[in-house]
Amino acid sequence: MKRWRTDGTTAGRCLAAAVLVVSLVGGQPQEARAEPKMAAAPTFSRAALDRIGDYVRSEVTAGKIPGAVLLIQQHGKPVYLECFGVRDPASSQPMTPDTIFQIYSMSKAVTSVAAMMLIDDGKLALDDPVSKYIRAFADAKVGVDLSDEAGQYPLKLEPLKRPITIRDLLRHTSGITYGFFGETAVQKLYANPRLYAGDFDNAEFADRIAVLPLADQPATRWNYSHSTDVLGRVVEVISGQTLFQFEKQRLFDPLGMSETAYYVADDAKWPRIAQPFPVDRFRVAGIGDPTVPRRWESGGAGLVSTAADYARFLQMLLNGGTLDGKRYLKPETVAQMTSDQIGPETRIIHDPFYFPGPSSGFGLGFAVRTSPPPNTTWPLGEYRWDGAGGSFYFVDPQDDLLVVFMVQAPTQGGRIQLALKTIMYEALGKGLRKD
Repeated sequence: MKRWRTDGTTAGRCLAAAVLVVSLVGGQPQEARAEPKMAAAPTFSRAALDRIGDYVRSEVTAGKIPGAVLLIQQHGKPVYLECFGVRDPASSQPMTPDTIFQIYSMSKAVTSVAAMMLIDDGKLALDDPVSKYIRAFADAKVGVDLSDEAGQYPLKLEPLKRPITIRDLLRHTSGITYGFFGETAVQKLYANPRLYAGDFDNAEFADRIAVLPLADQPATRWNYSHSTDVLGRVVEVISGQTLFQFEKQRLFDPLGMSETAYYVADDAKWPRIAQPFPVDRFRVAGIGDPTVPRRWESGGAGLVSTAADYARFLQMLLNGGTLDGKRYLKPETVAQMTSDQIGPETRIIHDPFYFPGPSSGFGLGFAVRTSPPPNTTWPLGEYRWDGAGGSFYFVDPQDDLLVVFMVQAPTQGGRIQLALKTIMYEALGKGLRKD
């Protein structure tokens, strides 16, 4: 594998562009200089930030990732912004702050916020049945696998004990699943390529999901799923707009997220799209080349964005629903979204593929830290998620901190997220993982 190094020329281009990005995400422009941009941040030392950058730089040098953009924002201002490596291994184009990434499941937070805006508007309620907005879900059934190892018995279908609700879609307790993990008979049905055949829209996709059996009764198990795609269709039905039209009007345009969309329509921007190493590609069903228009606006996995755009979105949440004097969500709505909604009192089972991990619950769109990992004092209340391309974010209200790490390296994101958090929280005096 070819090894890439961020040389002085690449770093200079990144930092020159960073002046504009700093102004967009909340800070004031500063004179470009030959080091990552910093604002006053009493909780981070220069040495700590250098260690963080050195770690990511080592990942590039070792050929683990082509490149990345890392943005750390505290007290509403960027304290660290650096680009590493290249955005395209084939062309060797340097990574820049305006690089566009496929963010896959980081789309889920945006769709969840869109739905909660409708709840704040009084047009939707958490306990509304999904079938109120998508009629096909009125006939939903649960699939009970009674087959032996040879598959000699058919899937048994059972009626719902209670309807799927909007709350279930937001917290992944709908019984809907994905087809890319697990080997149950129901999950294999969700892996059928025909589910993604043709140029379908959100309405057609929701109807396709509705006729598939559920993996569980609603509100019994956390199961990562197409729930957020169905939620996107609910937003469309209520608003009378496509999901992108609604998000553009209510979120993207007001927040200044001009690079966030479901595909990159402007061919002049195509060279700015990040590409993975050829040996590190992960195909998300139905989500292909981000330059190709498609009618399916996947609320669960379809967005492209930049570090600066996504930081604007997260800063609004960290501020309790406001940014630059405009309110997007009620503070109590943000608090509800970012608190655990599947705790022991709910009796909701954690699926064997419980991606939040043992020290986290799940809110309405986010994993939420409920206990510190072993040997740490990591803050409770941190909320986060990531995407299949390796990018991730986390928001730490205790330290008034948010982090966006953009990369196109599907197999590396989870490992890097843990390592970066370890370095960062060690710098903040919150313990070092030893496991």
